[in-house]
Amino acid sequence: MIIRNIEKNELEFMKDMLYESIYIPENFKNKVELLNSPSIKKYYKDWGRKGDTALIAIDNNNQAVGAVWYRLFDESNKGYGFVDNRTPELGIAVTKEARGLGIGTLLMKKIMKQALEDGYKSLSLSVDPENTSAVYIYRKLGFIDYNVSGTSITMIYRG
Repeated sequence: MIIRNIEKNELEFMKDMLYESIYIPENFKNKVELLNSPSIKKYYKDWGRKGDTALIAIDNNNQAVGAVWYRLFDESNKGYGFVDNRTPELGIAVTKEARGLGIGTLLMKKIMKQALEDGYKSLSLSVDPENTSAVYIYRKLGFIDYNVSGTSITMIYRG
């Protein structure tokens, strides 16, 4: 397994993973509609601005199997897991075929280390409380509940 910085030509894969990371109720918008909605598009629009960081997991068959990323938001453009304008919001997903193999945990550890190296003292994320396996992993990695908003928990990690 190789974990490395995502390249520009792999941003479509990151968008696919963004879609996979969203809790989507049945009978909701299709993928294209959802990814182009303003509340989701903000996670990838103009990717590459200061503070944008993404890693990709490549398996032994040279296939992308997961991605993790973070981006800064501010008061005027909050993400779902917004804490403050100094705390990047993290997103992560692993392909269905690669789930349960520890790839998500590996990606999380790498991005958390990267964030500390980049000078961030904290990371946040938003997770649906019904995604119990993700909540368990985030807590195991040191994330704590920050607040509850609607149908999601905002969690924070302080390094």
